[in-house]
Amino acid sequence: MKQNKANKNTGGTIALNKKARHEFHLEDKFEAGMELQGWEIKSIRDGKVNITDNYVIIQNGEAYLVGCRITPLQQASTHVICAPERARKLLLSRRELDRLMGARDRQGYSIVATAMYWKKCWVKLEIYLAKGKDTKDKRDTLKDRDWQRQKERVMKHSV
Repeated sequence: MKQNKANKNTGGTIALNKKARHEFHLEDKFEAGMELQGWEIKSIRDGKVNITDNYVIIQNGEAYLVGCRITPLQQASTHVICAPERARKLLLSRRELDRLMGARDRQGYSIVATAMYWKKCWVKLEIYLAKGKDTKDKRDTLKDRDWQRQKERVMKHSV
């Protein structure tokens, strides 16, 4: 039987930023496309992406992802100059950009990427407007997570 390679990468998660959920209160979610080069798509298909320490900046009315590392493949052509940590332009509508700029400037929000995934044949980035957590908030989150784990263990053994 013939396998369909085109359906292999549709809808799958490429990379997650679990650290963002621990460091920030995530509020408003946006979906952004990314302007990528050919070698970057090949590396993304191979899973060589790290979005752990990233953030989004807005300059001249355009959004850019900074701190995302896409490691080039060894098979990349010699005539292509690969910049693994370059700023990548995000594709957002004018209304979304205005909303992000307003929240960042007026209310002091940060813009953080939490996930990169495939949507059909395009790479999409999930970004959030976020407020930083205090150390007390982080401890509370850890306590809640531990309590949920303990409850699940008790319920599992009592049945």
